[in-house]
Amino acid sequence: MVKIFNFFNLNLSKFNLTWILSSRWRAAHINLLSTRPRSLSMVKSVAPSSSIEEYLENIYRLQERDGVARTKKLAEMMNVTLGTITNTIESLERRRFVKHLPYKGVRLTKEGEKIAIDVIRRHRLVERLLTDILRMEWSRVHEVACKLEHGFTEELVMLIGKSLGYPKTCPHGNPIPTRKGSMVKDKSRPLASLRPADEGRIVKIVEESSSLLKFLSGQGLVIGAIVRIKHIARSGNSDFILLEGVEHPLEIEIGRKIWVNKI
Repeated sequence: MVKIFNFFNLNLSKFNLTWILSSRWRAAHINLLSTRPRSLSMVKSVAPSSSIEEYLENIYRLQERDGVARTKKLAEMMNVTLGTITNTIESLERRRFVKHLPYKGVRLTKEGEKIAIDVIRRHRLVERLLTDILRMEWSRVHEVACKLEHGFTEELVMLIGKSLGYPKTCPHGNPIPTRKGSMVKDKSRPLASLRPADEGRIVKIVEESSSLLKFLSGQGLVIGAIVRIKHIARSGNSDFILLEGVEHPLEIEIGRKIWVNKI
């Protein structure tokens, strides 16, 4: 543990942590996103900024969940306007990071996916560092890791992984990519896909917002918990899942974010 903190402190001196944690990094990189590159060779020579990495990471998350990243969903995740999303996607497409699919959304190219998976690897290892070493609550680590992930060098990430025993998943159960970019595929399914009387063991939460994780924790719906569908109810235009032993009904949309292995 001493080794990892000594190395951690050493590497933090190589970049301005205060600058990373501030909101200024978003504004600092928006000019780069909106600037039209003069040539493809120039594009390839410029390393992706923190802002670009964040966009690619969130496109990957949406693509993994829905098959494609819709601009409206991406705008919600990034907390920006649709106009900003449109301009950014045009820039990412010029850099060969994404491909725009008219009336559908965007998908990552091989190069864009490679960058996104690398960011996700750093993100999820940082989350494990925060929970396993610093004992931070699992509901808080996602937002903190989003700010820290862009400043961690590959050397530091490798040391974190080794010191933690090469964990396979983040605190929320989502797989941590290997250095080569591969991820373990499991046979889990959304809780919302189960029927009454079905049982499942929670293995991952695919949306990691602090508010959702706090709610799930309060209901005992954490990694490893066994759940049993009691009833699927309809109220107005919405469907709800009633679980045995859980006080509050779950909206179907929340049930799609909780993944289980059927027992």
